[in-house]
Amino acid sequence: MDLPTLWFGLIVFFWTLYFVLEGFDFGVGVLARVLGRDEAERGRLLSTIAPVWDGNEVWLVVAGGAMFAAFPGWYATLTSVYYLPLVAILVALILRGVALEFRGKHDDDRWRRRCDLGVAVGSALPPLAWGIALAGAARGLPLDGRGVLVGGLGALLHPYALLGGCALLALCLLHGAAFLRLRTTGELRARASRALAVTGVPAVLLGGGFWLWTALRAGPAGGLSGWVDLVGVVAALGVVAGVVLRHDGWAFAGTTAAVGATVVAIFCSAFPVLMPSTLGRMHDLTVLTEASPAYGLRILTIAGLVTLPAVLAYQGWSYWVFRRRVAG
Repeated sequence: MDLPTLWFGLIVFFWTLYFVLEGFDFGVGVLARVLGRDEAERGRLLSTIAPVWDGNEVWLVVAGGAMFAAFPGWYATLTSVYYLPLVAILVALILRGVALEFRGKHDDDRWRRRCDLGVAVGSALPPLAWGIALAGAARGLPLDGRGVLVGGLGALLHPYALLGGCALLALCLLHGAAFLRLRTTGELRARASRALAVTGVPAVLLGGGFWLWTALRAGPAGGLSGWVDLVGVVAALGVVAGVVLRHDGWAFAGTTAAVGATVVAIFCSAFPVLMPSTLGRMHDLTVLTEASPAYGLRILTIAGLVTLPAVLAYQGWSYWVFRRRVAG
């Protein structure tokens, strides 16, 4: 395997890890406002992600940094084309972080309700916008030879991109419900179980529709899409088995696989093309044309071998420490 392909695979892994870990954070942030009947219950629900949510965001920095270092042209084109959605994502993440950190700093019910609203909005917008941006970029945009978007913002709102955003949001809600079921007890766990069943319907419809559309337009990596589809089927069976058999771990493993398979499907559907151009294949951004020089990739690989195991080990340890259910 050459270094450009290796780093493309690592970037897909980083993005997948980000959405798998941050996905249940997003889901919990939205569902806490719905499942919690008072400020105390919403506080308990949000406390399930309190020790880990900021650590999960590290993988967004890692994924973006790896794209910038390994494929600077891909990074530059993606961030310039989706400048406004990325700003909206950044504002939403800041809003969510501030609301989570300062929710308990002021003993006032109105203050907590406003913070809960900030958490919900800041948790719903990022997966929706990320899904629209990443799915739209993978489908193809009217890019000229300089990687500049030809046309207005309407070119970014293709139905496939919108479906990708809605599917990713629905899967995050399902993932969050499974996480709450895994981490809570009593009445809150019962509500999380009902939420898992309710959110499963739009997740299956939107996610299934998006996977089908992705499979129909898959590029040369179509062989991989078959494995991704298989993972999706197994994930759905895992969620169903977890709900029917009341096995929280199976349900959470199933939603984890579903979110991960969806992200992999988005990135790999056009491989080795990174961002197709609808104006002609000569304008496509590919793995080989956008990769950094070989020397830079070698240095990046050495740095990754040193730092990534430590980051993974530390995050795994933190999840082990905070693995117990949140009691009332």
